[in-house]
Amino acid sequence: MPDDLQRVLAYHERSAHRPGRYAASLGYLDWDTQPNPFRLYDGCERHPLPRVHPHVSQDSPTWADLFRSGAVRPAAYDLDLLGSLCFHAFALSAWKQHGASRWSLRVNPSSGNLHPTEVYLLAGPTSGLSQAPGLYHYTPLLHALEQRAVLGRDRWAALEFPGLLVGLSSIAWREAWKYGERAFRYCNHDVGHAIAALAVSAALHGWRAVLVDPLPDARLADLLGLADLGRGVEAERPECLLALLPADVPLALDPAAVLDLAPAALVGEANQLSEGHHAWEILDEIAEATASTAAAPRPTPPLAAPRACDLAVPAAPLVRRRRSAVAMDARTGLTATAFYDMLLRTLPGGLPFSALPWRPAVDLALMVHRVEGVDPGLYLLVRDPARGARWRAVLPDATWQPPPGCPEALPLVGLSAGDVRRHAALVSCAQDIAADGAFALGMFVDLHAELAREGPAHYRRLYWETGAIGQLLYLEAEALGIAATGIGCFFDQPVRHLFGLPESDDLRSLYHFTVGGRVDDPRLRTLDAYHHLDRL
Repeated sequence: MPDDLQRVLAYHERSAHRPGRYAASLGYLDWDTQPNPFRLYDGCERHPLPRVHPHVSQDSPTWADLFRSGAVRPAAYDLDLLGSLCFHAFALSAWKQHGASRWSLRVNPSSGNLHPTEVYLLAGPTSGLSQAPGLYHYTPLLHALEQRAVLGRDRWAALEFPGLLVGLSSIAWREAWKYGERAFRYCNHDVGHAIAALAVSAALHGWRAVLVDPLPDARLADLLGLADLGRGVEAERPECLLALLPADVPLALDPAAVLDLAPAALVGEANQLSEGHHAWEILDEIAEATASTAAAPRPTPPLAAPRACDLAVPAAPLVRRRRSAVAMDARTGLTATAFYDMLLRTLPGGLPFSALPWRPAVDLALMVHRVEGVDPGLYLLVRDPARGARWRAVLPDATWQPPPGCPEALPLVGLSAGDVRRHAALVSCAQDIAADGAFALGMFVDLHAELAREGPAHYRRLYWETGAIGQLLYLEAEALGIAATGIGCFFDQPVRHLFGLPESDDLRSLYHFTVGGRVDDPRLRTLDAYHHLDRL
């Protein structure tokens, strides 16, 4: 019987897209079984959260402020803070309408706008919410907290923790409805986006977010009230727990004491998401193979030196107007300075990567199309210097020269020059959006080596890291007045061939991304995120 590492590697190959053979899915959209994108708990007391936030304004802080140590004064803990943290990380950002069809968008992006990620808060006594510590589910539809349990006062007090705990979970069925066996990949992309969205939202308020990782999944399920929801096609499984606290306060948190907060009794019944289902047994198998089974928390990441940023764009509106582009204009480019600055902020250590307590595993293989002063072609950004020799060994014929004017702090090197627009589109499932932007990229990991060192459960975390990189690129693009989008559909083997990797090599791309000039659809009408509440 294969061990968990072999099962993970087998799943990765099985769920890879190949020309002429995509990963298994229904191949059509069964609209009669489309999952409800909103989890609600019937029978819970619901607490509406404020949508006007005194902690941030339309003008301050700026995107640049978030990268300057001490530039944002830590907000006091109160109900306004809880509301603002959720409003700028997980809330609805708008509704779109075309004819009779209407659908919502959220601050945190999702593959196919399907939103498998759910959010839970463990909060201490909070004026206007509860005088006792509690477990809450956040519902973006209502921008409200649903109280699922009261937590033990003594156990919460014993933590001596001046902040907030946020748990994330995934409902794979929401992605599997459209994407079938590849859904596990996309769920974990989305967790990474959500982690980064929360880290940025915390920074807006002078706070920071750090993963408490790893924690055993079974204990985390108990803590988040999910133990009875982890079975069946609509299974909701825990992913991770983040600690939020003022940026100037050291993190001292005993994970065992946190897990001991698990409530003895829960209130509320989760809504059913679909009337019918198609089961994908492989998703249960990969979830089991990647389950965390022990608590062996990593050291808290040291606070990194601030990453310079000159984009004095108001940050709160920026994070709420982020959108995934559906098409690029094939004209808009970037200056070399903007391109280099954007890539500098993808390096580990700074926001949002300070939330991730492991050695960076993801490198960026770039396809450059329209960057002024940078020749079109293939480039590589190795985010951990320790992997430089690994890449050089498999790409001995590359040029390995930095492009003109590249900052010394940015380890970007050229691999080969030439127009790669057609290739970028072809390896991205023949999607023109990968060719029509300023650049596209693949996020590569040394898959077998990473899993052999960290364990099979790290497979999920590799995708979290790619999602965090993607969220940073989304917001950097928006700050520049352009757009970005994640590309989950790509041909695994052809993209490796494009960059010259040997057939047998274990370097694998987990996520694609593109940045460029957005093409908007004039047929779509945009509605306010919470117009449906204002009419009540």
